[in-house]
Order: sequence, then structure tokens, then C-alpha cells
Amino acid sequence: MLPCQDTPAVKATYGARVRSGRGLEVLMSALRKDTVDLGDGITEFIYDQPVGIPSYLIAIGAGELTYKPFDKLSGRNWNTGCWTEPGNMDAAYWEFHKDTANFVATAEDLASEYKFGVYDVLFLPESFPYGGMENSCLTFATPTIIAGDRSQVDVVAHEISHSWFGNGIGCASWRHFWLNEGWTTYLERLIIRATHGEQARQLSFTVGRRGLVDDLARLESRFQRLVAEYKDYEDPDEGYSQVPYEKGANFLYYLEQTVGGLEIFLPYMKDYVKTFEGYAITTEQWRGHLFHYFGSLKNGEEIVRKLGKVDWDEWLHGDGGDLCVDIKYDDTLSKACYDLAERWNHARDSEDFSDFSPKDVENFSTTQKVIMLDRLETYPAFPPKAVSALDKAYSLSSTGNAEIALRFFEIALKSSADYAEKAAEWVVSKGRMKFCRPVFRLLNEQAPELAKKTFMEHAGFYHPIARKMIAKDLGLKVE
Repeated sequence: MLPCQDTPAVKATYGARVRSGRGLEVLMSALRKDTVDLGDGITEFIYDQPVGIPSYLIAIGAGELTYKPFDKLSGRNWNTGCWTEPGNMDAAYWEFHKDTANFVATAEDLASEYKFGVYDVLFLPESFPYGGMENSCLTFATPTIIAGDRSQVDVVAHEISHSWFGNGIGCASWRHFWLNEGWTTYLERLIIRATHGEQARQLSFTVGRRGLVDDLARLESRFQRLVAEYKDYEDPDEGYSQVPYEKGANFLYYLEQTVGGLEIFLPYMKDYVKTFEGYAITTEQWRGHLFHYFGSLKNGEEIVRKLGKVDWDEWLHGDGGDLCVDIKYDDTLSKACYDLAERWNHARDSEDFSDFSPKDVENFSTTQKVIMLDRLETYPAFPPKAVSALDKAYSLSSTGNAEIALRFFEIALKSSADYAEKAAEWVVSKGRMKFCRPVFRLLNEQAPELAKKTFMEHAGFYHPIARKMIAKDLGLKVE
């Protein structure tokens, strides 16, 4: 038993002693201080977390696990590495050893010192319902980000960024969840910028905006708001969406532009972290600090005047199907994606698709392929023949990249039931809600009996949170 308060407003340090048998490793969201052999196959693991964290970050994982450290960077007082089942170590290590420590160092340079001492990643089974969970010292990650091409490493950049936003500065209640996720997504994209350039950051905003619009279309108005409106005792998972992530990150990007760019905004971000690290705050406290910081600068009156013209009520409490400001992103890397999508749209009723081939996308990054598919989803549903040609040209239904497969199955299931069986086979091994929920929803529209039968036969595979949400989507009840 763990006596604790189930609120993000309260932070606490903790220590733990955990015993296990059969050679099972025990990991926690804390620093491992010692392991003690107690005999008879029993090992005691001793952990300490000296940094105050909210109760939702107290985590434990156990299993037949192996560890491999990533290279240590000189001049940094922390270590990084990954934990995984033995059979997955080579793939996981290759995927993340190149970037993880550099991401932590970049975030540290942008925000403040990394205070948790260790940043390890534990790769969980396929049933894990999230891309990652930012437990202090020990990120839990879905194995779907082990894509074989390092295209999903940005998920780790996101979880690392939580060390400052969420784990460092936290939200005082789930209404203000965007202070965790919006800031984290914003910092993640600054890491992308430092690693791959400003155009890559712009591309990430482009992808995120599409996901936001999709979610806004299905949400009731109270959950479309940046400061969400929860009922008393309501499960915050009921309002889970891309709104706090993408609307929040876009709001911060808009403020960055409003005050005059990164040169002015980054020093403010550092001061924000310095001021509130270790505290749980509200949106009102965040906004108060924003105005106070710029108001205290020499010649800051003009910036304060610009901030005063921001439509704060609409950004924070407004609803609707998109951002309240039509933010434009650099399209240098996305233009070719849009052009290819437009070619497919023009050819949608063709009998001959021989003009399309793998060469169309051979120079595309994974993110560019995602953007091309996202654009295809904005058009009316494609005829089944065009969907089949799309799959044949780019091998989309058989890809090992879940982000690409998800978008293809969305396009296919909006067209017809031709790919229903294939989508059903794919979704039963994808526990991440980002993948399984939209596919089950669309499968339910095209082949409702197959959708319900598939889910009920595999309900035990899904994490309880995912199981509950999928059942709700399908109009089913599960224990």
C-alpha cells in the first residue's frame, strides 16, 4: 500500500525497498542506491527519490530485463541508458543510443540543470497504452517507437522535456494540464530545432496541427478548451486528447512570435523554470509571471503592450474546430508532400496508376510521409481502387512504422471495408491508444461486427485504460 494524495498539486520525495525472486529486476522512478542478496533467490532493491514529485510519477516495473548504458557526455552529471527484455536490446539500443543523451544535454542548455541524476528508458510490452510515460528517472516507452530507422526518437525528446515541465513545474489541477503537455511539446520541438534545424521544428508543428484538428472534431466543447472544464470527481482520462499538447504548444509558439522571436522568448522560458521549478501552479500564475517578467525588462513596455493585445480568453477558454489564430508554418519540407498528395487526388478516379512508384517517396523522411498521408485524409474518401494503388506503390499496409500504418488504415477504412481484415489483424498488437482507438472507431463504421468481435477476443491484451476507452468508443461494456 502507498498512502498518497491523488492530485498533481502535491509533490513528495520517497524511498522504497522492494524484494523480488526468480532473478526478476525491479525498477522504480528513483535512483537505485543498492541491491542486496537476501538468499533463497530473493533480492532486495533499494531506491531513493530525493526530488519531490507528484504521486502519478511514482512507478514500478519488474521483469526479466537487461540494461545497457548510453555513452556518457563529458561535463554532465547524469547518466542515460535503456532497459528492455533481452531479445529487444540490440534494436532498442541502436535506435536510441545516438540521440538520448544529446537530447537531455540540449534540454538542459535550453531550460536548466537536469536534476534527476539518471535518465533511463524502459521499453514495455506492446499493450502499453501511451507513447511514453515520463516517470522521473525512468521513462516507460512503447516498443512501437523502435521503428528501425530512428524516426520515432522524438517521443523520447518529449518525455525528456517533461523533466522540466510536469515533473519540474507541475499543474495544480488537471484543468491546467496544458502547462505540463503544452510546454513539454514546445520544448520537445526546440530540441528538434537544435538537432535538425528550424524547418524540422516547423514540420513537427505541421503534423501536430493535423492531429489537433482531428481531435477537436470529436470533442465536446468543454474539452476543446485549453483550460479544460472537468465535472466534480470526473476521470481526467475522459478529456484526454491532443488539445493540451498541440493547442498548448501552438499558443506558446504564438507568444514566441508575439514577443519578437526565440532570442527574446528563450530567456523568459529559463526564468519561468527558475521561478516555479518544484511547484505546482495554475494558468493564472503562469500568465502573471509572463507579464511580470517582460514588464521588469528594460524597454519591456512594448512587449507588454503586445501581450495585452493577445485574445487571452479565446486562447485559454475558447472552443471550436481549430486554433483561434491561423498560424502559418514554414512549408519548405512539407511542400513536396502536399504536391504528391495533390497528384493522388487528381488521379483518384483513374484506371491507371502506373505514374506512381516508390521513387515518389524515396527521399522523404518518415515525417514527410506522415504529412503526405495526413493531407490525403483531408480530401474526400478515395475510391477503393486508388487506395489499393496507394498501398501497392508505397507498401503502406505492410510497413513496420506504426505512424505510417495508422494513417494508411485511416485512409483505407474511410474508403471501404476492403482493408478491414488487415486493419483488424494490425490493431490487435497495438496497445498504444493513439493507434488502436482511431482504427477501432473506423473499423466499427465499416465492419461493426468485425470491430466488436476483434476487440472482445483481444480485450485482455489491452491495458485497462485503453480497454475502457475502446469499449466506450464501440458502445460495449467490459470489466
